[in-house]
Amino acid sequence: MPSSLLHRLVCAGCLAAATAMMTAQGQPPAEQPATIAGDAMNMLPAVDPAAVVLDDTYLTGSYGFSATEARAFDDLWAPRPWAWHLLPNNLIYTSYLAGPKEPRFATVWYDDSDPDPFDPSESSGWLWDSTLGGRVSILRYGSDPVLHPQGFEVQLEGAAFVRLDPARDRDLTSSDYRFGIPLVYGVGRWQTKLAYYHLSAHLGDEAMIRYPTFPRVNYVRDAIVWGNSWYLLDWLRLYGEVGWSFFNSGGSEPWEFQFGTELIQARPTGIHGAPFLAINGMSRQELDWGGNICVQTGWAWRGYASEKLFRIGFEYLYGSDPQYEFTLYNQNRAGIGMWYDY
Repeated sequence: MPSSLLHRLVCAGCLAAATAMMTAQGQPPAEQPATIAGDAMNMLPAVDPAAVVLDDTYLTGSYGFSATEARAFDDLWAPRPWAWHLLPNNLIYTSYLAGPKEPRFATVWYDDSDPDPFDPSESSGWLWDSTLGGRVSILRYGSDPVLHPQGFEVQLEGAAFVRLDPARDRDLTSSDYRFGIPLVYGVGRWQTKLAYYHLSAHLGDEAMIRYPTFPRVNYVRDAIVWGNSWYLLDWLRLYGEVGWSFFNSGGSEPWEFQFGTELIQARPTGIHGAPFLAINGMSRQELDWGGNICVQTGWAWRGYASEKLFRIGFEYLYGSDPQYEFTLYNQNRAGIGMWYDY
């Protein structure tokens, strides 16, 4: 223990003992500076100055947190009382940061160098993909801290995944729709989910008018998913899931696998933000176990009143097109985006 901390604790203990003795003898306690006791009461755990930047000294004044606010994030995984919570403001199992089919608010502008599905003689060029949706908690029996609650939880998730073509008057090229109900359990650093989701893919009306001979695919999946997530470190998450679809159409086949990792500041970032890196891979039976890989990196901000997360940065995706209307076509794309999870 640092000598300065030991000295303050000893002084605080002596002050408390002297006050108790004088009160017992009927004497008013002597006026003493409040700073010694106050400093001892408000001492925060020492932070390793050599900590990785993703687990940086968020307790310092530069982040703008008071001692009380900072203390709430000392141990993210500490057991806390369980109770029933209706519509809690956080999630036990959060969306994968680089998952192409995860519900959130997001938009990405990118250049795709692979052939255009409508005209293979030229590359797809600049495209604009957006996600309009989110993941919410409906009911929980468990704890309710700001970050990483634990317990049993019922969630709802849903999103529209939309592609626009800037080179063709921002035509609606395609849109996928997904809705799901995850049942979640989390304890300590481990979370698991058993979920149902429905996904359907649609060719955009403007694309059908412009390319009337293009073969539309009626791609549909109704799937059961089992996923697991583990935080090896506060700022390092590993995850994997397996999905089995009991209803398939338009080329969909039952089995799919998803896996990845995330490196991101686990605690509130303040105005400064912090770097992040996320990698996601998918493998699907209908693609002969091929799929795609998506890498995102950039800067992220996390608030201290909730787990809301806003990111901006670079995205690279290689492999099967994540718009399932074009699932048999490949993309080799790179661009910039922003993503918001709540």
